Amino acid sequence: MIRVEICLFLKNAPGELGTLTSVLGDGGVNVDAITIQDASSYVQSLFEARGKSLKRIASSANYSSIRRDSADFSLIRMVVNKPDAAVEILKQNDYVFDTKEVIVIDLENVPGKLAEITKRFGEEGININYVYGSVSPGDAKCLFVFSPEDIELASRIFQ
Repeated sequence: MIRVEICLFLKNAPGELGTLTSVLGDGGVNVDAITIQDASSYVQSLFEARGKSLKRIASSANYSSIRRDSADFSLIRMVVNKPDAAVEILKQNDYVFDTKEVIVIDLENVPGKLAEITKRFGEEGININYVYGSVSPGDAKCLFVFSPEDIELASRIFQ
């Protein structure tokens, strides 16, 4: 199913994630899935992509400086139960963020299920840019978030 993912940079400091999740929780927004990474690796991937396309928007020295500075931030990606409310809350609290569509799938927690889904993406010629998910014990479902290059095709396949 297509859902909205919110991507934002957050200062990489004690208490920042607690503040973010508190303002969302106070607004009645539940975080269904979240991934956090050091923003410098994200900036590095942007630099490498620019290098491949030869469309650099800054010099190599500038990118090195940006990458060092970006270590002070984390890249947060999350799917929430009320994306419109979350967007308003983030705006009111001056967070810098973006939204995009992703594919969210509930999977059975059994060996091979993730392989089945990811193989299906490949068979359809859909590249997966990134994925994150949860693991639940026993018979509970696992929630996985996929960012495919072709969201429309993926949404038709995984209805």
